[in-house]
Amino acid sequence: MGSTAWAKKTLQGWGRFPRVETECARPERRTELLRAFQERGAAPVLAYGLGRSYGDAPLLREGRQILTSRLNRMLAFDPETGWLRCEAGVSLVDIIDVFLPRGFFPPVVPGTQFVTVGGALCNNIHGKNHHLEGCWGDHVRRVEVLLGSGEIVFCDAQTNPELFWATTGGLGLTGIILSMEVQLYPVANASIEMETVRVNNLDEFFEVSKESADYSHTVSWIDCVQSGPTMGRGIFMRGGHARQGVDAGSSVMDELAGFAQKHVDGRLFESNLLLNKATIRAFNEAYFHKTPAGVQKVVSDYMPFFFPLDAVQNWNYAYGSRGFLQYQMVVPEREACREILEIVSKSGMASFLAIIKEFGEQTHGGLSFPEPGVTLALDFPNFGAPLLEMLDRLDEIVVDVGGRIYLGKDARLSRENFRKMYPEWEKWKAVRDEWDPEQVFQSELGRRLGLVG
Repeated sequence: MGSTAWAKKTLQGWGRFPRVETECARPERRTELLRAFQERGAAPVLAYGLGRSYGDAPLLREGRQILTSRLNRMLAFDPETGWLRCEAGVSLVDIIDVFLPRGFFPPVVPGTQFVTVGGALCNNIHGKNHHLEGCWGDHVRRVEVLLGSGEIVFCDAQTNPELFWATTGGLGLTGIILSMEVQLYPVANASIEMETVRVNNLDEFFEVSKESADYSHTVSWIDCVQSGPTMGRGIFMRGGHARQGVDAGSSVMDELAGFAQKHVDGRLFESNLLLNKATIRAFNEAYFHKTPAGVQKVVSDYMPFFFPLDAVQNWNYAYGSRGFLQYQMVVPEREACREILEIVSKSGMASFLAIIKEFGEQTHGGLSFPEPGVTLALDFPNFGAPLLEMLDRLDEIVVDVGGRIYLGKDARLSRENFRKMYPEWEKWKAVRDEWDPEQVFQSELGRRLGLVG
């Protein structure tokens, strides 16, 4: 048996900011992962999945990173209950490809299917059904973790519950997740019965959101360029998996999405000048008026409903070589959301992607992001200092009302504001330090926010 092959690679999150050069190993099998861990020397280490966290959470300078995407084996499945046991490198698209034809779907999905189940638990991801189903970790019953000591342990709600709690949403800083058991949910087919509702401002969004509480999945696109009486206009989408016999078939849009996924690559459009306020305003105007006023009912394939941006490979490159930053926050007060939209609208730094949703009442604790309130996700091209200054200003609004920003998408939050946003951080760190006293697992985000060391 040979030794681990370490190679220098430049790694980045989905936002392509920042980027780090680090020593990496890419094990094919579990035994190779364990050997790489033992052969890392005294260096700190961090697992890296498919790189869909946006900022510096998946990155580690002056350490070793173990790439886990090839550790993607399905280990067991119970068709009676839907429980799947799989390695941490299994992706949501792997699960969908295998189990959707059998009538099962992942319990929670974010805006892309290209995330590993390990990453899903480390970020405790949420989806369009958060208001009813909570987060990914709410559907996981057992996790296998490689500790800094080299010991492998299982944790769940009864066995090592504090490790299970800290690992769920723990950003990979408690150990390397080897496998987990997650419950898939039965669905009738691959179709979604969906309604779109055009809303003319933020007040209408909140009215429609309240009316839609019983829909299993809700989310809204918002035109963040607007101000005044049209601020917050957008398209509200609500729906869920279709009933037996209701099939979307193959629409022109589905065929176009399939063509784009095969043939269109965002790297062809890489430019620091492409996404600016003028182009975003033009896109928003066309997109808003594309949807007729009132309630429109359609039956859609699951892909454009759950993963619309997956239709274009490497769409993150369209933000140019400087990359982009996603700012996703949740605030318990609606007026804070209005204040943030006003600042963004006046800044001239328009967001191409702007998604708004109201979370449910579930609280998850630790470093998990969702809490009751309204969440807004905004993508900004990396304008440098002016953008960072505006985001610092938004942080102060979020802190003042008891909100927080999503660490899995962060690249610049200050340690001071992090500690105000996540009041359980000391409790979380105490658990992490107990299970990793030698500080083996580290990340750039963990160092920046004082979660390690």
